Amino acid sequence: MKAINAILLVLLALLQYRLWLGDGNIPEVRRLKLRRDDMMAEAAKLRERNQELDADVVDLKEGLDAVEERARQDLGMIKTDEIFIQVIDAKAKQRPPPPPTREDRMERELKPPTNKLDLPSED
Repeated sequence: MKAINAILLVLLALLQYRLWLGDGNIPEVRRLKLRRDDMMAEAAKLRERNQELDADVVDLKEGLDAVEERARQDLGMIKTDEIFIQVIDAKAKQRPPPPPTREDRMERELKPPTNKLDLPSED
């Protein structure tokens, strides 16, 4: 009886080892399921994108409306009898000053320092 219990205990230990640490263990299966779910979600996004691209191709082949829309949006084209009005946002006017030109930098380097704050740093 003790021998059978010992054999069963050893078999149980081996099965537990394979379940947790062997090939196809529980953590690996969970990781693979998560990866599968991520890949399925990405595939669904790509399928949707492909459907949109297919619809764009059909529109571009069949009608001029899609071509005109692309020309207006992507190329900024207008018809000959239209008036183009550009609205500039107030925030767009508050741009940072342009970077100094080469001449500005040369002038600053050639200018003698007037006080200790204007001295070039020693790097």
